[in-house]
Amino acid sequence: MMLLDGRFGAPFAGEMIAAKEGYLPDNISLQSNAADPNFVEAVARQGAIGVTSGHKFMLSAWSGVPVTAFAASLLDTPVVILTLENSGIVRPADLIGMRLGYQPRSEGEAVFDAMMAQLGLSRSQIIKVPDLNSVDSLRNREVDAIISSVTEQSLPSDPGGLRLRLIKPQDYSIHVPGLVYFASSDLLKNRPLLIAKVLEGIIRGWQFTYANYDRSVPLLVGFDPGELDPARVKFELQILRPLVLPIGGRIADYDESRWRTLRDILTFAKLGEDTVPLSQLVDFQTLRNAYRRAPSAASGGAWEIIK
Repeated sequence: MMLLDGRFGAPFAGEMIAAKEGYLPDNISLQSNAADPNFVEAVARQGAIGVTSGHKFMLSAWSGVPVTAFAASLLDTPVVILTLENSGIVRPADLIGMRLGYQPRSEGEAVFDAMMAQLGLSRSQIIKVPDLNSVDSLRNREVDAIISSVTEQSLPSDPGGLRLRLIKPQDYSIHVPGLVYFASSDLLKNRPLLIAKVLEGIIRGWQFTYANYDRSVPLLVGFDPGELDPARVKFELQILRPLVLPIGGRIADYDESRWRTLRDILTFAKLGEDTVPLSQLVDFQTLRNAYRRAPSAASGGAWEIIK
């Protein structure tokens, strides 16, 4: 089983398409499990494969959950700072003295604090407002900016949508893993071929997704037609594409520097203690093997389906 730490939608398109098109092994099914506060522990307990944020994965592993990451779906964090286009806030320094909505002890708060520290900007001069981190909080002028996700932007065609400006931590040299694929350490050790086949299927799923929106979007919407809007799904896919396949990058790839940055950010924020070496938390061989077994995946990028 593969468990998603969130609702079906664009951030999990590669997995959803892989399941729909039969790219995954027959014994692997897909399930959304957004409501479980102990998601990583549940994946390890069930002997499943999971998809969650690098932030949640690392904190759980530090707490003793025996899990190992083997690839990434979003190669970088989707965390952004959103503000109204006419707010006058265009860079991090402009947030000084402003009201910032955020979710306490979240990945967003940790990434934001690290960005401000790197820039030498005082966080104490920002009025941080807990739990007011929705776009509606901006609409109602309850805050001046929010820490949110890049997918929270309004559709350009939405007449009631807000015109927003984004401040991206990546523009200020803050790079951490976004969504990552992981499994129990025992499963990765004892069933490496299964994990490799799942990863190859996911890579094919992402390639299919971005090769032709006219084919992929209806398949994605079919998972939950009552909740998923085709225009919205396509819009979010377009927004997420640089995080799935950055220029010069490969689908599902990640590098150790992002993990080191995440480790430093979490310890800086005092969210956890570095109790497990990165070499035990993150596996790179599975990804290398997947591209070795399917070399066209590396050369075709997101525009060529593996035959």
